[in-house]
Amino acid sequence: MMYKEPWSKRHKKNTGGLQYSFSNSFTEPLTTRELIDYSLARGDEQLVDEYYNHPLDYTANGGSLDLREAVSEFYGPKISADNILIFAGCQAALQTAAYAVLDCDSHSIVFTPGYQSVQQAPEHALSEITKIKLYAKNQWQIDPVEVEKAIQSNTRYIVLNEPYSPAGTVMKASVQKALVAIARKHKITIMSDEAYRLLEHSTDDRLPSMADVYESGISACAISKPWGGCGIAIGWLAVQDMELKQKLVDVQYFGTACPSRASEIQAIMTLRASEIILKKNLQIIQNNLQLLDQFMDQYSDLFEWVRPTAGTVAFVKFKGPLTSAKLGEQLAAEGISIKPTYCFTDDVRDYQDYFRIGFGEEMLPTRLDALIRFVEKHKGTW
Repeated sequence: MMYKEPWSKRHKKNTGGLQYSFSNSFTEPLTTRELIDYSLARGDEQLVDEYYNHPLDYTANGGSLDLREAVSEFYGPKISADNILIFAGCQAALQTAAYAVLDCDSHSIVFTPGYQSVQQAPEHALSEITKIKLYAKNQWQIDPVEVEKAIQSNTRYIVLNEPYSPAGTVMKASVQKALVAIARKHKITIMSDEAYRLLEHSTDDRLPSMADVYESGISACAISKPWGGCGIAIGWLAVQDMELKQKLVDVQYFGTACPSRASEIQAIMTLRASEIILKKNLQIIQNNLQLLDQFMDQYSDLFEWVRPTAGTVAFVKFKGPLTSAKLGEQLAAEGISIKPTYCFTDDVRDYQDYFRIGFGEEMLPTRLDALIRFVEKHKGTW
């Protein structure tokens, strides 16, 4: 595979350290003090004591039992602690899964625009890939007919990201069922990056996890997005197929097989306080979304979107005379960071007017005020 630079590398050079960041895709970051207070409030003194006094020896390969049990509670009855594999973040999990399933004789189907690791992990495993483009005119929905047409005799992997980043939309239940039926028919593994699951703005929109509904499905998630625990650096894979799990374990052995116990304990603290944390984060999201609705209405001649229904991100189209890359440069010059199209695809032609914004943090109103000042300053020349 030809070496490809990280798409966000250019973005980080242009926007590192800016005062008003719309680039973040996580919820309001947790603090260690919060986690300890949540634990003590529910009478979990033993967990707090372990956090302060645990030995610094190796943890179990693939994660300690208590964390795997805590993670498994967010899945259905087919997923127990034995079906969970813990990683030091989800990035390594995506790579591990690709290496476990694919080789140089395989073919994979991915979707663009999207997170680079989701699209390129199969390439890192030397698989041929077909990229299927998603569009705002179709509400960023996957068309199962297109997927069926893209399948080859050696197709072994379909990689999804649902809820979908960069647009913050949710796949229709009928589409999920159709994709599972296609994959089952052709004996294809589905990897579903579910980083924003549990952040649906309405629980009515929540889909079941891929690991719950498909015997050859893999679900990936992490503490970072729904819970705001980026610095905990814990992610996981959930699978039904124990033969597939063993392949994942074997590949993981050569990567980050042993997560930090301190991170594991913080992750358990987080998951045990999940109801409180998710309620708080969803309230922040809803408050910020109302402000963004007002912005989109006020400047509808300059911006449009498919209104997000999950997560903390939206893919916005700029209708003015600049590409999102040029717009991003002008914004950066005035201390404002967005993520232009080039952060999500290496074929920007169809999406050159789009940029992603994040709205999961309490600081959004201040950042939005800065953006409004920028728009008011420049709209006359647009």
